[in-house]
Amino acid sequence: MEILKRTATCGDLRKSDAGKTVVLNGWVHRKRDHGGIGFINLRDRYGVTQVVVGEDAPAELAEIAAELRNEYCIAVEGTVRPRPADMVNPAMPTGEIEVAAARILILNKSGALPFQIDEKTNANEDLRLKYRYLDLRSAAMQDRIRLRSEVCFAVREWMTGQSFYEIETPTFIRSTPEGARDYLVPSRLYPGKFYALPQSPQLYKQILMVAGFDKYFQIARCYRDEDARGDRQPEFTQIDIEMSFVGREDVLAMTEGLLGHIFKKTLGLELPTRFTRLTYEDAMERYGSDKPDLRFGMPLRDFAPWVEQGSFQAFKDALAQGEADKKAAAAKGVTASGGGVKALVVKGGSGYSRKQIEELEAQAKIYQAKGLAWMKVVAAAACGGGGSGAALLEGGVSKFFADTAGTAADGDLARRVIAGLEAEPGDLILIVADSRRRVANTALGAVRSKLGRDLGLVPGTGQAGAETGRFEFVWIVDFPMFEFNEDENRWEAAHHMFTWPQEKYHTVLESDPGSVKGDLYDLVLNGYELASGSIRIHDPEMQKRIFNIVGIGPAEAEKKFGFLTEAFKYGAPPHGGIAPGLDRLVMLMAGETSIKEVIAFPKNSFAVSPMDDSPGEVDQKQLEELRLRIVYPAPAT
Repeated sequence: MEILKRTATCGDLRKSDAGKTVVLNGWVHRKRDHGGIGFINLRDRYGVTQVVVGEDAPAELAEIAAELRNEYCIAVEGTVRPRPADMVNPAMPTGEIEVAAARILILNKSGALPFQIDEKTNANEDLRLKYRYLDLRSAAMQDRIRLRSEVCFAVREWMTGQSFYEIETPTFIRSTPEGARDYLVPSRLYPGKFYALPQSPQLYKQILMVAGFDKYFQIARCYRDEDARGDRQPEFTQIDIEMSFVGREDVLAMTEGLLGHIFKKTLGLELPTRFTRLTYEDAMERYGSDKPDLRFGMPLRDFAPWVEQGSFQAFKDALAQGEADKKAAAAKGVTASGGGVKALVVKGGSGYSRKQIEELEAQAKIYQAKGLAWMKVVAAAACGGGGSGAALLEGGVSKFFADTAGTAADGDLARRVIAGLEAEPGDLILIVADSRRRVANTALGAVRSKLGRDLGLVPGTGQAGAETGRFEFVWIVDFPMFEFNEDENRWEAAHHMFTWPQEKYHTVLESDPGSVKGDLYDLVLNGYELASGSIRIHDPEMQKRIFNIVGIGPAEAEKKFGFLTEAFKYGAPPHGGIAPGLDRLVMLMAGETSIKEVIAFPKNSFAVSPMDDSPGEVDQKQLEELRLRIVYPAPAT
């Protein structure tokens, strides 16, 4: 087949090109006829150009133009000319010109489309993924994949400019416990033995520091056999970074510089040179989450000061039981935080109906809350002028915080509650109490997040008018090093076992693991964990202590991590690193809520690819070569 090779793209041409003869290659995006004149919107990855087949066109050209359908792949040869003034399209970069076709060549026809290729299709997810090659032609997907490419280039540009080496680490590795299930690859040459696909390059990048490559990075593919969700996939990509002879602030400053460069280069946005920092404890107490969305306020507040003064027994019981549990835990050598009663003030939320409050309560119960108490703040006049204060508490549990009889909460206690919570008439007060302070915080934090969406306080949700294109970064630091597994009655690493414990806790590692803070840090963007990292253990004796605390004995440590601990014996330098998630970063930059929107060929919510039907069965011969046998579940009886 003869091919007319393009001399310009469909996004190139401007009014200054008028009079030129050009060849365009692309797909028919739209086609329409007006009084014998044919208009074809021709699209490629660079843009759209209007092609015109005039009423005086030769019969052969008119016949070909009449045959065209959406998504036919064609070549067009013609002359660039200005559009009439009343037909200029300012919404198109090429809107001032059109190409008068002299020749059209059909390069390939298209069958009936399963969905219309628009700027953003409304087709369901599985249909989009089944025909991903069509979905990827849409302007929205083209823009997001372009952004991803530009982000990758900006990463490499900045990192190499800061003297980092890009070094690849193995894809076939030894299976090691890292928190999620490994994807295993059977070895044909060594029957009964398996490689694992890396959950991260963690151990290898630490060994690179031992090897003297003091600044490493890699845009690394990682694999975790866990349930998929909006911001998680079985295979994903992270910007993996490690540095030697550094402390926490060095890693944080480096990451701030990298992200500043990425956002400036790709979006033209200036980020702060230093991001907000919150301790893990402060984040949980103020926002009920270690990944708080700081695009809106509404902090959690401690309601405990008014519990004993009031008469609501459920609140008192939660604090009393929490204190008893705290003492019992202390007797076992375990640190516990006790109970908590936390409040949230929803500005202007007094109009919430009982049904809406029940929806918020359902959200709290997902996170183990037993219920969600509430009160509304109203002006005194709204309750018939009862009381001398400017505001009263009404409804819900308000009667338990009244100094005087009546349905409205009046008197000094009500005024102290309102003043202490900085509430005003028209506000809604929501309260969660639990004997476990963590539950009170996380449950009310989940309610806060739902309110942020429902009230339109975050872009693209709820009411109109929320600010778009806003990026709020926050570092979460001083994480607990360990957490106690009550089911197995043992300590576990909160993040991973290779984190350096902060110096001031070295003397109490074994005696009080619950109090130990690790040199850990997470970077959060708009309520999503964007990156996680730590200063690593470089001392083999410290690594043995950590292994011992989490119940890994010398023999098991040698079997699973011997190559790493052996390397530490040969002058391993102090080192630390971080790994921003590339998929999640691009998702947030693109204003999306699912990483599937920024990955060319993602899996669906069931970890399946509808396009190529993977995972799929393999031939019996392949199984025999690998000495494998499939054992299917017994049929239900």
